[in-house]
Amino acid sequence: MKNGVIIVNKENGPTSQGVVNRIKRIFGASKAGHTGTLDPMATGVLPVLVERGVKASEFMLTSDKHYVATLLLGVTTDTEDVTGQTLTTCDSIPTEAEVISAVNSFVGEYMQTPPMFSALKVGGKKLCDLARDGVTIDRQPRQVTIHSIGVEKINDREYSLDVHCSKGTYIRTLCADIGARLGCGGTMKTLCRASASGFTLADAHTLSELENMTDEERESCIFPVEYIFRACPEVKLPEFYARLAHHGLEIYLKKIGAHFELGQLVRLCDANGFFALGEVRQFDDGPAIKPIRQF
Repeated sequence: MKNGVIIVNKENGPTSQGVVNRIKRIFGASKAGHTGTLDPMATGVLPVLVERGVKASEFMLTSDKHYVATLLLGVTTDTEDVTGQTLTTCDSIPTEAEVISAVNSFVGEYMQTPPMFSALKVGGKKLCDLARDGVTIDRQPRQVTIHSIGVEKINDREYSLDVHCSKGTYIRTLCADIGARLGCGGTMKTLCRASASGFTLADAHTLSELENMTDEERESCIFPVEYIFRACPEVKLPEFYARLAHHGLEIYLKKIGAHFELGQLVRLCDANGFFALGEVRQFDDGPAIKPIRQF
């Protein structure tokens, strides 16, 4: 099968790792991995890398995300979503204008404390596993960025949130923080990831759809590894320099007549097409492209 990424439209229920395991069975892949966990209750875009595509995982985890969520006011839970145990309830619900003002106050950078029910690891153990054992540990707040939030009233207690944010942002925690700022408490009722790593729901297929496809149709759903780096400039190397790059050696810009800023990521191609991701670095003899991941 081809190397690359399959965009799954995850449905409510399975874990992200469960999705990966089914993708491996559906495609007969020996290697696969997802890029960014979605909770079992969450739906939407889950990129799954297959075969040599798994080498691209670190470059996909850094991207911004787009979520559509439902905020439920007047309730707090131990998981910060409706799957958890209710901790508090409140019948005094703020006005629509107050809710919109509170939501908008989170646009920009803010310090967010990761929830205990999360896949973050401390001492080699996932926080969610510790939480299920009744263990709570201190978590350090982390800076996240909310680029924008669209807010629309559904009813007095529920609001739809359309959130563009940085990696590492927990929408559950954002809902809880909004509720805390309003004084009535809040929790997340639904969550859909609308886009991640430049892929949207339009690129995605459910597991059932993939299972019912022919082998040829399934293969056509795999985006090639190169597509992941489509925003990076392409550098076509002559045979001699391509051989050097295949062996991990740096390619000096002056030798190939190229000009890039330091730190620029580029797609390295030979006569057969894309084969590696390179980064422009400074060396003693000048700036050069260093192959940093071979595909």
